[in-house]
Amino acid sequence: MEMHQVRYFLAVAQLLNFTRAAEECNVTQPSLTRAIKQLEAELGGDLFRRERPASQLTELGQRMHPLLKQCYDAAAGARSLASSFKGGEIGALRIALAHSIDLALLIPHLSEIKRQFNRLELRFLRGTSREVADLLKKGEAELGIAAEIDESWDRLDVWPLFTEAFELVVSKEHRLAERDTIELDDLHAEQFLSRTFCEHSRRISASLREHGIDVDQGHEISSEHDLIELVEADIGIAMMPRTSPVPESLKRTAVTGLDARRTVSLYGVAGRQRTAVANAVMRMLRGADWRAIAG
Repeated sequence: MEMHQVRYFLAVAQLLNFTRAAEECNVTQPSLTRAIKQLEAELGGDLFRRERPASQLTELGQRMHPLLKQCYDAAAGARSLASSFKGGEIGALRIALAHSIDLALLIPHLSEIKRQFNRLELRFLRGTSREVADLLKKGEAELGIAAEIDESWDRLDVWPLFTEAFELVVSKEHRLAERDTIELDDLHAEQFLSRTFCEHSRRISASLREHGIDVDQGHEISSEHDLIELVEADIGIAMMPRTSPVPESLKRTAVTGLDARRTVSLYGVAGRQRTAVANAVMRMLRGADWRAIAG
């Protein structure tokens, strides 16, 4: 089945006249008639009763009409969308983010990209660092942002963006909230909330254990939202990256003597063609000055 056959069928179905339909489609009547006969042969029956003064749809033609119209509209929509992409009118971006990466880091750059395209289509995918790497491998994402993916795939391009420290976050009602400086010895009696969705959770817990702090009696939390609510309720304290947003009801500060950091990187696949939006975002992120937010 060819799209021009479907177009000729729809024209005759609308005008109920082969001659006028041929003029509408800008073809000769024999060409239009031949194309419809080929379509009828493929579908196994007549689509029109050729009567005067007007042709009529057969029962098969009536049943096929909505299906063929849907098929034609979908094809026309696909051509229009492809043309818009090719002409730069529509920009698309599929980007994978680790659970521990705050989307707010990208908002200023996405706002700038939005001004460059008449229409911007974004798809954000979330997962662990390993899942971000898998999404890139499978081609489901063009770019990825995560902290130190443990992946040895030789086609994985890595561009470090910034390195940031982890800070202690407590409720403003907590006994440590009024302290300007916090020492490791101040944390021995505290109950920690472990951010299990963060790739550095185990590393931070191990570092705290090395300083004699018991983190094994803490709570395991699987989302940032839940963690914030528990800290607000003063049910525990947490170590969070500096770029993780916290409400005004919480206090954050560095812990003296604890070296807990992570490097956030942009990832892509070497040799794989990217959309215009992905290339623009990649250039923006790599060229951005992250010092203001990452410290």
